[in-house]
Amino acid sequence: MSVVEFLKETGQSGGKSVLLRSFAEIISERRSVDLEKLAHQSASVTRQHFGRTMRMFAPIYLSNECINNCSYCGFSRDNPILRTSLTVEQVRTEARHLFREGFRNLLLVAGEHPRFVSEGYLEDCLASLRQTIPGIALEVGPMEESEYARMVQTGCEGLVVYQETYHRDTYGELHTAGPKKDFDWRLRCPERGYAAGFRRIGIGALLGLADWRSDALMLAAHLEYLYKTCWKSSFTISLPRLRPAAGGYHAKHLISDAEFVQLICAFRICFPQVGIVLSTREPASLRNSLFPLGITSISAGSHTEPGGYTGTGGNNLHLTVQGRRVELNESISQNCATGQFDIADERPAAEVAQYLKDIGLDPVWKDWDSAILSPIKTHSAM
Repeated sequence: MSVVEFLKETGQSGGKSVLLRSFAEIISERRSVDLEKLAHQSASVTRQHFGRTMRMFAPIYLSNECINNCSYCGFSRDNPILRTSLTVEQVRTEARHLFREGFRNLLLVAGEHPRFVSEGYLEDCLASLRQTIPGIALEVGPMEESEYARMVQTGCEGLVVYQETYHRDTYGELHTAGPKKDFDWRLRCPERGYAAGFRRIGIGALLGLADWRSDALMLAAHLEYLYKTCWKSSFTISLPRLRPAAGGYHAKHLISDAEFVQLICAFRICFPQVGIVLSTREPASLRNSLFPLGITSISAGSHTEPGGYTGTGGNNLHLTVQGRRVELNESISQNCATGQFDIADERPAAEVAQYLKDIGLDPVWKDWDSAILSPIKTHSAM
């Protein structure tokens, strides 16, 4: 059964597994939820499976050029934003800055634009970083399996692709132009990545686009499917909530902080071994409260604009109008590109790491090295 068929069956009455029925019960609107009890159980399960660790990572935005029109995204093609694409050397400049801050896990992020973010460009970026950055993941436009295989061979170990919303009709309304319109092509992306050899695969839903409980249930079903069919990889889920961005899209389906806690706990309790990612979309006070409950991986000190850490790439700023580059006029004095969305937690990475230590958690900056897969050398007897 394909993932498309599996999710269709899950969405139909009586199509849910025992696991998904348990998940649905925890997030049910009708259920009287004891959040304190749920949080305690979630924290206990997290410590049992992950110890007192917290994986640290940072995103590097390579380009905010995009050929898709997505109503909610700041990078959407028709938004009149300041755009730039970093050169490979500029990507290295950003990475060196993050390396000095302690990061050894980086997520390379870019809008989908084959002219600026080509397969060869990504390979060059990976090749330039792999000697100093052991953990590199991609969050870019979906690719063919053979293209992903070349990313893996060049040193990439992780793939992140969010379905955004699992509600087909809403998905179609929000994605009005570009290759991202193809719901099924995106949905099958994690499987292509698995076949290509990625050892980490991340999926997620952008909360606020559709009813959060429906999207959460489909995300859980997608995760259940991947555990059954792509069992050699490890998985993470992310539950980002909409933030202000260029274009002015407003969330039509709000999820409260209490419901957000309920959802995180549901995933932790029902999927004890899944990594749960929390980004800087959430404010510092809420992130602090969530860290012990089920989160296993966080970003910190993040920027969502290309060149945001060091200011590099500012020499190539421009606008795009109907897909064409338009040079800036003298009335525009900005010297940095537009970010994908507004950050809520602006604390430096060191401050976040210290807070984790203060509450008894161990920030983990490096948790992977390619040497792990190297053949063991044996020495013959003298």
